[in-house]
Amino acid sequence: MRTPNNEPLGSETDRAHPQPLPPAGAEQGADAHPLPPAGGERDLLSASEAGRSGVGKHAAAPERGRSGVGKHAAAPERRCILTGEHGARGRLLRLAISPDGLVLPDPLARAPGRGAWIGVNRADLEAAMAKGRLKGALARAFKGAALTIPDDLPQRIEQALARTLLDRLGMEMRAGKVLLGSDRIAEHARGGAVALLLHAADASTDGARKLDQAWRVGNEREGTGDSGISLPLDRTALSVALGRENVVHLALSDPRAAARVRQHVERLLHFLEGPPDLGGGGTGHARQGARAAGGQRRTTNRD
Repeated sequence: MRTPNNEPLGSETDRAHPQPLPPAGAEQGADAHPLPPAGGERDLLSASEAGRSGVGKHAAAPERGRSGVGKHAAAPERRCILTGEHGARGRLLRLAISPDGLVLPDPLARAPGRGAWIGVNRADLEAAMAKGRLKGALARAFKGAALTIPDDLPQRIEQALARTLLDRLGMEMRAGKVLLGSDRIAEHARGGAVALLLHAADASTDGARKLDQAWRVGNEREGTGDSGISLPLDRTALSVALGRENVVHLALSDPRAAARVRQHVERLLHFLEGPPDLGGGGTGHARQGARAAGGQRRTTNRD
């Protein structure tokens, strides 16, 4: 049959020139492309494809912080050249070579060129230096490059880690993330608003104990013995870093700021004393012995 304009009807045209069926999973009228999965076209790009094409560079990145999915997937790891063990980059220390071949600590891992990572404490490092193991490991890591290991490398590492921690505390102080003053800290601690509690090495035992108790009350941890962290830094070092007088105790209420500071605290304590036992549940407070610039804890100074 034909139309008044003498054109064949659609059914006859279809029979005369049949159209190919779209492939399985394709939507008709979409150039035979597969249907995108639920969630939109952005989810089609993988992380590698996004990096190559430059389109939707962050589209496939897992959402972090809300559901917890992929929260630690991107955390880089490094291998200790002395033990062969792998660990998070933030927990190990990078060693780099200066232009004159001197092996120096690079706590922020920003020095150019090749680097080598260590995750041992000071005692183990000194033993590795005495036995020549560090020299051999560095020679392999730096591909035989000419290098000199200073005799005071352990001391340089301790000073670099302490300086990095103090710099971080100073930045958090300028950002308004640090709580100072025993009364103010105790008030926030009893209200459960302290994510990290720190004491100077020369803080009095009585003053630290009162704040520890306030923190346990606020976090419903009474009877656990959990406490704040005694830093291997005295009040003078903390006061200079924070720009305040007589800084004996400090706290952070913001969880993200506390995590940033905690990373540097743990790395310094690990180097000085071995793996720190930061027990205590979710926030992990525990008293650490102080072997620091301020010496042993003194009980004669007021807080």
